[in-house]
Amino acid sequence: MQNLVLFHAALADENRLRLLSLLRGGEICVCQLQGGLQTNQPKVSRHLAYLRKAGLVEARADGKWTHYRLKTLPVHLARLVEQTLDCVAAEPQIMADRRRLKLISCEPVGSKVLTPARIKSDRLRRSSGQAAVV
Repeated sequence: MQNLVLFHAALADENRLRLLSLLRGGEICVCQLQGGLQTNQPKVSRHLAYLRKAGLVEARADGKWTHYRLKTLPVHLARLVEQTLDCVAAEPQIMADRRRLKLISCEPVGSKVLTPARIKSDRLRRSSGQAAVV
């Protein structure tokens, strides 16, 4: 019974629902999740740890990066997760997270790919009137 309580508690948090919605598209690196949610790495990692403990996600290490994906669940629980994510899919915050995620890639410094830090830096430059780096 405790596992089921933990499972439902994991679905009862906005940030965890946002993470699950992003993971619905497949395996994603923590830095991409951080950029998609526009929050800090410790917060993302804390929520991912909760989702792992609840049995909803699993991780794969790749050098210094960790990639997460939705865990294969029993049919009745998978259906519940899918229905929950379907219910929040049209929420403005979820849609904005998905748009941001499409712009983010884990690339080394100096690349032209948008990373969370580059998005923030470009926003600051635009707001101060400087040209953005492309």
